[in-house]
Amino acid sequence: MKRRSFIGAVTLSIFSTALQAKDTFASIPYVPGEVFVKLRPGLEANFLAQRSRLGVQFKEELKLLSGTYLLLKTSTESTPALIENLEKMPEVQFAEPNFIYKTLGTPAVAPLDPLFDKLWGLRNTGSNEPDRTGGTSTTGGVPGADLGVQKAWELGRGSKKIVVAVIDTGIDYTHPDLRNNMWTNSGEIAGNNIDDDQNGYVDDVHGWNAAGKNGDPMDGNAHGTHCAGTIGAEHDNGQGVAGVMPQVSLMGVKFLSDNGSGTLADAVEAINYATHMNVDVMSNSWGGGGYSQVLFEAIKAAREKGIVFVAAAGNDSNNNDARSSYPASYQLDNVISVASHTAQDVLSSFSNFGRHSVHVAAPGSNILSTVPKGEYKVFSGTSMATPHVSGLIGLLFAQTGRLPLLELRERLMATTVPVAAYRRTTRGQGRVSAYNFLTDTRPPRQGPEESAWRGEALSEPFVTAHPYAENTRLTKTYRFPGAKYVKLVIERYDLENGYDFLTLKDEKGVTIERLTGVGQRYETDFTESDSVTVEFSSDSTQNRWGVEIKEVKVVY
Repeated sequence: MKRRSFIGAVTLSIFSTALQAKDTFASIPYVPGEVFVKLRPGLEANFLAQRSRLGVQFKEELKLLSGTYLLLKTSTESTPALIENLEKMPEVQFAEPNFIYKTLGTPAVAPLDPLFDKLWGLRNTGSNEPDRTGGTSTTGGVPGADLGVQKAWELGRGSKKIVVAVIDTGIDYTHPDLRNNMWTNSGEIAGNNIDDDQNGYVDDVHGWNAAGKNGDPMDGNAHGTHCAGTIGAEHDNGQGVAGVMPQVSLMGVKFLSDNGSGTLADAVEAINYATHMNVDVMSNSWGGGGYSQVLFEAIKAAREKGIVFVAAAGNDSNNNDARSSYPASYQLDNVISVASHTAQDVLSSFSNFGRHSVHVAAPGSNILSTVPKGEYKVFSGTSMATPHVSGLIGLLFAQTGRLPLLELRERLMATTVPVAAYRRTTRGQGRVSAYNFLTDTRPPRQGPEESAWRGEALSEPFVTAHPYAENTRLTKTYRFPGAKYVKLVIERYDLENGYDFLTLKDEKGVTIERLTGVGQRYETDFTESDSVTVEFSSDSTQNRWGVEIKEVKVVY
């Protein structure tokens, strides 16, 4: 590939001033896993013959006046390590990262909104978490344990073309921090009781009220307006808070009444309306009830249009792997289940979780946002975590357009910041990062590749009586000499939920997982050692079927 480029002059200058001082390398932005190399004349064939050993792919070739450069890409080695290995090869004249450049203008600053400093979910200073009254909490936070959105705003601030439907108690569309970012149906004339655009809905200027069967989604509760503010409160208007998306069209879709409850019929109508209007994202901070085929079909219809359905994982401190929480637990490609984390970078005590069923964690404890009548209040819940993710997806869509649903969800999980507190509670094993998500930067994960696991039958299965007796205590330690990682495959467990438990511990006695309720063919989290201890305990009340473990997976 031939092309004109100024990269030769700029790159060599940076190479001489920065890379010769290796200790400054880490502070310079670059694309992870991508390295430029210049080969010595006459040795190109030798280098090409060794590419399989290097574990690299050729992404691009640049033919410049100063010679030929190869842009290499690897997913198996860190950038510094790859450069070190390349520079040891006699065929390589030099190697350097694929640096990231930016304009030399003024970097993005905090929005000029007086309450921005209390939005720890957007910028966590370690001392700016509000208490329930809106004052400052005395509990210190972890600096940087936030959405990281300020850096992402340098890449884009959203677009009015992106429509996010807040399916909730409605939105106060007159709120001074929201009114300029409200979606408006240009085909409808307000208040004339005529379906002007003939979409089947009368006077749906800013959305739809499925509970009241009218076009006025005004919020009389506060919950929906609070969620809307997190997504899209206006920036730099000199008042209130700032949303994840400075530019967005917020659609109010009300099905929860002013007392905060709603019916299945109204929920389905709300989703159908947003689907009919072909919104980009549905933000759903609600839940309850059991599995509903009707609700499943409504969300599935949204999936067929490529619409993302972001859902709160629930506030019951529940393991959604064992006991589903709907709508977050529907097994559909467009559903993204969101847990809540605190300013202290741990899962919120109320938050549901699930290493297989909950996708990511986002800020949800003590979140300040908009409420009706131009006011602001602090709420907590997975309801507050959900709009952070909805806004983040909207930011990406403003740059890329809609993405395939599974690709989008996998990208959201893979770009999270890995944190031990979320490794065992979410599929993504971390908290969402706006900058990582927008740039598709994927931090390395702890543990082996999935293909490295080897299944084995346990020589002595762990099996309780069926049913087990009251006040039972069973303990067994399994060792696999030479193993680096160990996890168990639980064929079935059926325990009294919240009272009888199956606990797994590592060689140091640290609990890695605690199960209750019901599940089958469940793969536990792994220990980073050659052993795992299984403990079973029951109380003196209800006795259920029990536990059966016959298989282990090991990485040597």
